[in-house]
Amino acid sequence: MTKSIAVFGTGPGVGRAIARRYGREGYEVVLVARRQGPLDLLARELSAESITTHVISADLDRTDGVPALAEQIRACVGDPTALYYGPVPTDPVFVPAVDLTSEMLQDRMPITLYTLLALVREFLPAMIERGDGAILSAQGAAAVQGRANMSGWPTILAAQRNYLHSLAAEVADKGVHVGMLYIGARILGTPFEADYQRRQAQGEPVPDLAAADPAELADILWDMHTRRNRHETVVPAGLLDG
Repeated sequence: MTKSIAVFGTGPGVGRAIARRYGREGYEVVLVARRQGPLDLLARELSAESITTHVISADLDRTDGVPALAEQIRACVGDPTALYYGPVPTDPVFVPAVDLTSEMLQDRMPITLYTLLALVREFLPAMIERGDGAILSAQGAAAVQGRANMSGWPTILAAQRNYLHSLAAEVADKGVHVGMLYIGARILGTPFEADYQRRQAQGEPVPDLAAADPAELADILWDMHTRRNRHETVVPAGLLDG
């Protein structure tokens, strides 16, 4: 049986690299994001590499659209063997904790947590029935350790992380692996990296961040999935020590 992965929040960084990494391993790939144009472009690139690719345009901020989205995915590949969840809100919002309001969190709950919960409820039962599956995610390292002036969206990411850790403990003996990657680096090839380089070139103050190759990040997630020897990795190593 052909294996497949649904990549939710397919962007220019880790999502794109995950699609290519799994495609190279013979997985059919379903690309899911809001904007059709970039998805079609990536699908053409992957198809040229002999990777079977399907494109579904969907707003992951609309949790009520998950049942219809799940049926679209099933029409392409059946219940996917693996899913990767890594969308980012249009405006993530990073604020000092003293300025955080409940409204800031409410607006970003659906895309960060509610839609993930709904997708897991859709696809986890088939993974358990097969005795094989993976639920993967990649987000910012602020989800793991709070930092000054970095509250807001990371607060919800921390809740997402808590849920995924609980899920990992519950499904590990059912053949389903949950793998989480937390990144404290700028990711090459992304709009953030381009803006970082622009600001640095203009002499503006920028945080001291290591650079990360998205292909190497995808390799880490693939390794967690296939080796099943850990549920969480932080990049760069040692970032949160001390």
